[in-house]
Amino acid sequence: MNPEFQSMPEAIAPTIAPMPARERLETLIADILAEAQVQGVTATEAAVSFASALSVTVRLGEVETLEHHRQRGLAVTVYFGQSRGSASTADWRPEAIRDTVQSACAIARHTAADPYAGLADPERLVREIPDLDLYHPWALSAEEAIDLARECEAAALALDPRIRNSEGGSVATRAGLVMYGNSHGFCGGYPTTRHSLSCSVIAQDAEGMQRNHWHTVARDRTELETPVAVGQKAGRRALRRLGSRRLGTRQVPVLFAPELARGLIGHFIAAIRGGALYRKSSFLLDRLGTPVFPDFVTLRERPRLPKALGSAPFDSEGVATADRDVVSDGVLRGYVLDSYSARRLGMQTTGNAGGTHNLIVEPGSLGQEELLRQLDTGLWVTELLGHGVNLVTGDYSRGASGFWVEQGQVRYPVHEITIAGNLNDLFRGVVAVGADVDMRGGIRCGSLLLERMTVAGE
Repeated sequence: MNPEFQSMPEAIAPTIAPMPARERLETLIADILAEAQVQGVTATEAAVSFASALSVTVRLGEVETLEHHRQRGLAVTVYFGQSRGSASTADWRPEAIRDTVQSACAIARHTAADPYAGLADPERLVREIPDLDLYHPWALSAEEAIDLARECEAAALALDPRIRNSEGGSVATRAGLVMYGNSHGFCGGYPTTRHSLSCSVIAQDAEGMQRNHWHTVARDRTELETPVAVGQKAGRRALRRLGSRRLGTRQVPVLFAPELARGLIGHFIAAIRGGALYRKSSFLLDRLGTPVFPDFVTLRERPRLPKALGSAPFDSEGVATADRDVVSDGVLRGYVLDSYSARRLGMQTTGNAGGTHNLIVEPGSLGQEELLRQLDTGLWVTELLGHGVNLVTGDYSRGASGFWVEQGQVRYPVHEITIAGNLNDLFRGVVAVGADVDMRGGIRCGSLLLERMTVAGE
């Protein structure tokens, strides 16, 4: 075995490449910083990453794809004063490190100074790195992965004779380690894992075909839904789409399923990112301290939840993450900033270089059936298509499918429709947040009931 690697637990060795020893990555960071110092830079930051993964897709019982991934990388950013240059490579040899640092320096020497550029302020860097329980490698062989994918797909196909075809059952497992260091003396990193199981099938009757899917994802494979449960959910979701109709144009209340409500919140976060704000390309420009949702809506960032998919003890600049309220009582309390965008805005970083960490929309008390009753007559959206979102104006238009609801009861499935509105109005028009929280991502949100949207079809 290559001496730069240290074995992971024996059970994972047959399918997942051995994880480099933490000390090896720390040495690489030190070598990069030392080489940059030789080049006379003012400041340096570097990241070294390694990841190994296995993914399998089975379609109609036959293996369609079987992939082993082994990725490693090295990236360095150097500063001469406030002139910045970056370079990267997948080669960890000493000569490659030297060449990569020299390339970054050459770029920096020919780049105009940016008064906002530079490392994160040293007092904001994390001092102690807590163990957030993010590393749970899966002892999974390729053969076992194939069996699980087959079991998942078979459960969907066996559910009903109207399920005629499949786009496959899939299993994936990934383990990775990222180390970050800079010339302030910081160096830190932590390993993570991510496992998933998914299935997509096609149901057919005399009126046509409908596709649907389901997936489960977790840091710890023991927290995944079973293959049978995933397959059966995918099958039921496809079956309930049979007999879909179109709708005429109208304005009605709309209920977003949790997995789609998460996307709406994602658009909100994109509009309060520092880059969009300092470029003045957000419909939420200058809205800090003003109402952006009804007063019952609270959006919290909780970056240090154990095992959570969005957890991180520090951001990609080494800045410590911390709990905070992004929105409370409907009022926007904070933006999403890294050090650069914070300086551009005359503010402080929020520890969000590289993204947000476990955004949680405080759930309400109503379950799905109660939300449908409150919807009364309107549209329940369960699938979205396209990317018709303009963050400058807030205009929102997406292809959609779901179910038409009358007097709180699902009447029939609908498809080939478009839903539209303005995000500013949609967020202010939230009527209820559901208790049915979807935990499968870095944004946790229940269903969102919106007061009104335009629905266009026939």
